[in-house]
Parts: sequence; C-alpha cells; structure tokens
Amino acid sequence: METLNTTCVIVGGGPAGMMLGLILARNGVDVVVLEKHADFFRDFRGDTIHPSTISVLGQLGLRERFLGLPHTSVTSLDVVVNGNRLHPIDFSRLPAPDDFLVLAPQWDFLTFLTEDAARYPNFRLLMRTEATELIWEGGAVRGVRAQGPEGALEVRGRLTVSADGRASVLRDQAGLRPRRFGVPIDVLWFRIPKPEDLPAHTLAYVGSGGMVVSIEREDYVQLGFIIRKGGFDELREAGLPAFRTAVAGAAPHLRAVLETITDWDQVKLLSVQIDRLPRWYRRGFLAIGDAAHAMSPAFGVGVNYAIQDAVATANALTETLRELGPVGVEDAGAEDAGAGDAGAGGQEAEPGVELRLLDGIQRRRMPAVAGMQRIQLAAHRFISRPEGVRLLPEPMPGPARVAIAAATPLTQLLASRLIGRGLRPETVAPELR
Repeated sequence: METLNTTCVIVGGGPAGMMLGLILARNGVDVVVLEKHADFFRDFRGDTIHPSTISVLGQLGLRERFLGLPHTSVTSLDVVVNGNRLHPIDFSRLPAPDDFLVLAPQWDFLTFLTEDAARYPNFRLLMRTEATELIWEGGAVRGVRAQGPEGALEVRGRLTVSADGRASVLRDQAGLRPRRFGVPIDVLWFRIPKPEDLPAHTLAYVGSGGMVVSIEREDYVQLGFIIRKGGFDELREAGLPAFRTAVAGAAPHLRAVLETITDWDQVKLLSVQIDRLPRWYRRGFLAIGDAAHAMSPAFGVGVNYAIQDAVATANALTETLRELGPVGVEDAGAEDAGAGDAGAGGQEAEPGVELRLLDGIQRRRMPAVAGMQRIQLAAHRFISRPEGVRLLPEPMPGPARVAIAAATPLTQLLASRLIGRGLRPETVAPELR
C-alpha cells in the first residue's frame, strides 16, 4: 500500500477544503487534499460568492483575477411577496470595494482556487481519491486510508481536516455526532429558460403557491421550489401539471416557461437539513464547513460560512503546522498535547496540534454558526411555508406602502450585513497574505 507523508490532510475539495489548502500551501505548510470525485462539476451547488469571500480573495491578492472569470455581479436583491415587489437587500450599503455579490458556478470557483494552489510544490490534490477510514495511533488521528485510481493508499499527517460535507463518514469515525434540528421543508431544484421580460435579480417569490427561490444565470434561471418535508412523492403522484401550477402560484409570470419542465428527471430533490457538532475536534482531527455544521439554503450563506471556517483555521494553525512539518520529520521540541482524549491504539503518537488550538477554532466560529442557524430555522417556520404564504395584501394599501418604504433603508443595512458578511466575518491574518 502506498503511503504519503504530509503535514495536513484535508478530506474534501469543496470551498472549505480548497480555501484552507490554498492558504496553508501559500505559507509553507505541506498539504494533501483528497477529493473523491473526478471533477468539481455538481449541479445545484451553492453558487453565490458573498462580499466577505470577495474580501478574502482580495487579501490573498486574487480578487481581480477571480473577477476576470465569467460571472454576474449583483448589488441588490428583490423579493416579491404576494405580488408586491420589495427591495430588502442592497449590498451597496456595505463598505467599498466589496459591496456586491457574485453569481458564478461553484465549479469555476473551486477550479480557480485549485489552479492557484497548484503553483506551490507543497500542495497536492488527489482527485478520484476517497477517504474511507481514519488512522488512529497513540489515541490520536494520524491521517486516513483511502482508495484512489491506483488502489489503496495511506495519507499521514499531523492534522486531518474533515471538510467532506454533511454526510461525512470521518466525523462519525471520530466519534463526533451532530445535533440535528427539525426542518419542515425540502427544496426542488430545476432550470427554466430565461424569460425575456425577467425582472433583474429577484431572490424569491412568495405567494399562494408557496415560495420559489430564483438564481439568475447567463442564459437560464435556476429555481428552487419549497415543499413540505417528505412531500416529493405526493407531488410526483399529482403529476407535472399540478407541479407547474403550484410553482406558478408563487411566481405567476413564469407560467409560460414552466411548460419546458416535461419530465421529473429535470427536477432534483434537495433534502434540507440543519445540524451542528457540539464538538468539532479530536486529537489530530478537526471538522469544518458542512462536516461541522450543515446550513440550510436560506440566504445562501453555506459557502460563505465554509470559507470563514477555513480562514479561521488557517489563521490559528499555520504557524504551528509549519513548525511541525510533515510526519516522520524529527522535531524534538514539539509537544504531544491533549493526552487522554478519545481514540484507538496504544502507542505514543507523533507530535501534533494542541487541543487548545482546535478548541479555539470551534469557540471562535460556533457563535456565528449557531446564530445563523437560528435565523434560518425562524425563516423556515414563519416564511417558507409550503401551504402558501399570505404576508401582505394584494394590492397593498397606501399606508402599508409608506411604512415599508420607511423601513427599507434600515432593512437593507441589516440584511446586507447579515447575508453579505455574516455574523462574524473572518479576515486573513496579515502575516498569511
């Protein structure tokens, strides 16, 4: 069996894993990233790059190159509620220059990060390589066993980072169990041709048919239709005409183009879940991104929070990992911290990352994660009701219009901050830029 020795093993080539791998590699840490798929192409992934992520790219000197890729810049997002167009989100209220949101396919974003990381000889990305088992030694995780194109291999490191998503098998093997929160909805994702008269940058339509999320692309529109949790089979039994009618109930102006949905194969089910680990780490092991906290699609912040986890991790651990070096390298001055933590095996482990550093990452990120998840759960309870939402009268009376107009500036300021930057935006430490 082939063995690779490194300093940091990152499992998962999504936004959290690739951003962490990039920052570490740029700063002299030996990194191996394992991605089980052959490419980054996944349909209906989070494709919003928020202002805080654009700021991170700027801090790494990558902002202008990234903005040179095909994308759509969005400064404001509207919501249509019971036929009334509202303007609750205006990113131009954020500090310049990162006062806009970018819509770009996530595979382009990940490819961009990969190409920059590949410039560093201490960065290795293994595609079609699936981590299957943690390696335990001396009560600590010391890497993973994996299956790659050439067969079985071991990848050993001082720290193993689980960035392999909400279905992570590694966090289970580490004895980390998420706390799950009941979410009453699922989402059906599908595409329609872009109508010629499509209003610009409408985030969602809320009406008698429920709620439809809208993401505008160059030549099509990606829609997400909110349904009752577990209600997909019932909807399929009712037939495609009933499905199209339900979507049109929330977004009547899309009725004509919805006729292009002629087969259920065009409709993909996203089972919405919200969970988080009470503890993100073991000796030699750390979970970040969706592996540590699955976010719902509400407000599209999943990528944003994964990137912020990666930045916080890099800020906290780069110096330590650089000093430790790859496994197998003599380092008499390093201390084996955290003895007595859960794990298998009886021999003494090589020097690794102290538990207090891993705990510090969780303590820094957990309040923002838990806060946003509470907001998402409230949104699902009070807004995203599949039986139909009646929040505003249609037509809206004059006094209500005046009240909404008066509240809009404050709403825009708060919403743009909450969605665009998050509850605790992370900044790349100056010494890592």
